[in-house]
Amino acid sequence: MPEPETRYSPPAFGAASETVLPPAYRQMLEDLLALCRRHLRRVDEALIGRAFVTAYIAHEGHLRASGEPYITHPIEVARIVAQEIALDDISVAAALLHDVVEDTEYSLELIRSEFGETIARIIDGLTKISGLFRSRAVTQAESFRKLLLSMIQDVRVILIKFADRLHNMRTIEALPPERRLRIAYETRDLYAPLAHRFGLFRIKSELEDLALKVIEPEAYRFIARKLREKKQEREAYIERFIRPIRERLEQTGLRFEITGRPKHIYSIYRKMRTQQKPFEEIYDLFAVRVILDVPESEGKEACWRVYGIVTDIYTPIPDRFRDFLSVPKANGYQSLHTTVIGPDGRPVEVQIRTRQMHEIAERGLAAHWKYKEGVETQNAELDRWIGWVRDILESRMEGPTEFVEDLKLSLYQDEIYVFTPKGDLVTLPAGATPVDFAFHIHTEIGLHCIGAKVNGRIVPLSHKLQSGDQVEILTSRRQQPNPDWLEFVVTHKARSKIRQFLNEQRRQKIEAGKALLEKRLERLKRPISDQELNRVAAALKFPNVAQMFYELGAELLKPEEVLHTLEQLERHPEQAASPPAELSYLEEARQESRDAILIEGEPSGRLLYDYARCCNPIPGDEVVGYVSRNGILRIHRTNCRNIAHLVQTEPERIKRVEWARHKDLQFIAGLRIMGEDRVGMLNDITGVISRGLKTNIRSINIDTQDGIFDGTIILYVHDLEHLNRLIERLRRIPGVYAVTRFEG
Repeated sequence: MPEPETRYSPPAFGAASETVLPPAYRQMLEDLLALCRRHLRRVDEALIGRAFVTAYIAHEGHLRASGEPYITHPIEVARIVAQEIALDDISVAAALLHDVVEDTEYSLELIRSEFGETIARIIDGLTKISGLFRSRAVTQAESFRKLLLSMIQDVRVILIKFADRLHNMRTIEALPPERRLRIAYETRDLYAPLAHRFGLFRIKSELEDLALKVIEPEAYRFIARKLREKKQEREAYIERFIRPIRERLEQTGLRFEITGRPKHIYSIYRKMRTQQKPFEEIYDLFAVRVILDVPESEGKEACWRVYGIVTDIYTPIPDRFRDFLSVPKANGYQSLHTTVIGPDGRPVEVQIRTRQMHEIAERGLAAHWKYKEGVETQNAELDRWIGWVRDILESRMEGPTEFVEDLKLSLYQDEIYVFTPKGDLVTLPAGATPVDFAFHIHTEIGLHCIGAKVNGRIVPLSHKLQSGDQVEILTSRRQQPNPDWLEFVVTHKARSKIRQFLNEQRRQKIEAGKALLEKRLERLKRPISDQELNRVAAALKFPNVAQMFYELGAELLKPEEVLHTLEQLERHPEQAASPPAELSYLEEARQESRDAILIEGEPSGRLLYDYARCCNPIPGDEVVGYVSRNGILRIHRTNCRNIAHLVQTEPERIKRVEWARHKDLQFIAGLRIMGEDRVGMLNDITGVISRGLKTNIRSINIDTQDGIFDGTIILYVHDLEHLNRLIERLRRIPGVYAVTRFEG
């Protein structure tokens, strides 16, 4: 077969492209160009046209999982890049071509010769990271490092990647359930937080909502329905709230836009979960924004003027005030936030910012292309992003699982602002300690910190810093990192450096232990095989040989014990350790619910399975199966935190499962219930459960304090519908404040 370079040379944009493209695709190109003219500073229409034609021919005949022509995907990604991220014409062209090198016969050299070095470099970066999170943790960590490294070379790589993931999430319904779940988890846990880190609020919010729609479809549909039902009421309240503010602002002569918009579904879902409240008790369902059209030099002063007007009309809640004007967030976000008491005593959040601040708040890093003449220009926000990425890339010695878990923790953290003894400002995640501060200043200071002074007072190293603290670190050359530090540090850099030190210490002890045993065996002129070492380690109850060597090196185990065990195994080989037997309760659980599950669409047959105790799935829940190391299939709810990790790290062990129909079985479920501690309340609760809905209670635990009770009820139900009926009936009991499903 001839090489693509010889059988196709991309035509110049113009008459040639008109003959190549069918009318429908010609219209798509025209629509894309119209978007570019509307949202980009400059548009090279010939470049975008040639990229469109090249992508069309390269993907001709290829289909997506939905059955649509594959070319629709790069076109939609290019539209997102042009309209929602608003980068530049080079990025739009690269978005059109982003899958060409990976999925077709076209080479990177052809792209370079036809479109230049910049587009080739972006596509190369996108191609290298295309397998991100597709397999085990080691690939995840290495792929993510490649993504970050590509971002340093050209930040457009990661911005186009966000557009690619956003369109894939918008069209995820065409994929099989297990693939949908894996992609949704990695979107929620890594792509959305990373978009948050780079200030892409609009994209971050949509990614979270789309992920929730896959992971917890019932919760997503419930909140979406409630928002629709309350829309008229919400809009009327917003208008009532903003009317006096609008009237006062019009008197000042300022040009402004004032709007109220609902918070996105995932943020409402998180509030319901963390506050353990039903939808009706979540009052801050929307935020009011005042966006000022003023010269940037007058922006801060104008924002403070508006703040004065708002707080003159409505009473502010002091501890809900945030000044991101004077001290912007690490991702460049600037705004004034205040929460005030609105009509009917309801708290309302108000955000005040300029038009430019709003662009950066919504589109983060991408907005700097508009206001900073491209990200190649030096600016403080970009420097902070790149510095954060470099810190991540320094941790190459770290294990892949720890790397990915730390990354998830660090992406979403709120920020505090503290000062060095000289008055320099340092931004750290909320919950940071003096140890995090020390590693932020310099690795050597972190490794040798022995104490800290906060505002002139000695504090423990585990002390949580607050915004405004002045921090001084005390060091000693004899001090070394303590494993306990890992229990309280929160920054990726601190955790990574502490782990590297501890791993090196462990490696040295393992080497010392190995050398010690080899020396003793040499004296005895007794060679030993790897197989014998494994048997000795198992007999001494060590998980592996490395742990046995470590305890030898740390002088926790004597060489004589190892030699004695080796001698015993030579005399009595039948004493070799055997693997522990499965717990009997698993068999009992499986017998109780035999044939309740279909695995890959088929009856379970003889395959052993049980229900995960961490989430207690019941019929009606969305579920997924995980094949454990001992071959037992464990059934989890799709929103279970434990399965979220396993879907990403061990996708080959994930099985598609569903509930079999017409099975009269009982399953354990838990409820958390809160309310007024009154006489007869417990009797009312048990009456609804036992007599009203004829449900067996396994256990009930109630605690009361200050006139409020809080308790958990474990009971047997047939399915999700049965459980939901219980919840609704319990919520109707006078004095009951909240009833939620209890996990774990």
